Amino acid sequence: QVQLVESGGGLVQPGGSLRLSCEASGFTLDYYAIGWFRQAPGKEREGVLCISSSDDITYYVGSVKGRFTISRNNAKNTAYLQMNSLKPEDTAVYYCAVPTGWVCPRAEADEYDYWGQGTQVTVSS
Repeated sequence: QVQLVESGGGLVQPGGSLRLSCEASGFTLDYYAIGWFRQAPGKEREGVLCISSSDDITYYVGSVKGRFTISRNNAKNTAYLQMNSLKPEDTAVYYCAVPTGWVCPRAEADEYDYWGQGTQVTVSS
């Protein structure tokens, strides 16, 4: 059974950092791209960034460049989203997701087949 479980969300002050984890089970993450999406209250889910199986990174939104990065540890079957210099507008539920292929697809939710349950990130003073 394919499963993705996110963790690491929480409340952080503006300018702070968080690292989200996405642990995969039921399949080997090595051969797949993995993406992070987020959904703020009252807004549509948006793609944030993605890492291919060969570690090429695609940023889906320009506002996180230089602040967010994605990585993977295949030995732990886990991907990470490191978020620095957080802003209130980063507040959202963050989801990890996996498409069927090894390259990063378009930043559309329907390009991804498996999703985690989400983890809340709140940036507030």
